[in-house]
Amino acid sequence: MKQLSEAEIERELAETPGWEHVEDAIVRTVKLKNFKEAMEFVNRVAEVAEEVNHHPDIAIRWDTVVLTQSTHAAGGLTEHDFDLARRLNTL
Repeated sequence: MKQLSEAEIERELAETPGWEHVEDAIVRTVKLKNFKEAMEFVNRVAEVAEEVNHHPDIAIRWDTVVLTQSTHAAGGLTEHDFDLARRLNTL
């Protein structure tokens, strides 16, 4: 899969609410009620990521989950990253 240009990234971001472009990735921070809800959310993220065989980096801080998405093999962002981000937005 080819790496997206800056213009393509901006177009994709416009269709992917809640995510921001940071360096060679897109990032979304999700605030939840407590640690248990954060872990339940992470487990749902894992299920979706496994289905599509594309996995975000995940940081968990008690009630906050930070998802960082990039295609390491492509050296940056691809359509696959935005497809996954939009699926994760439905959780």
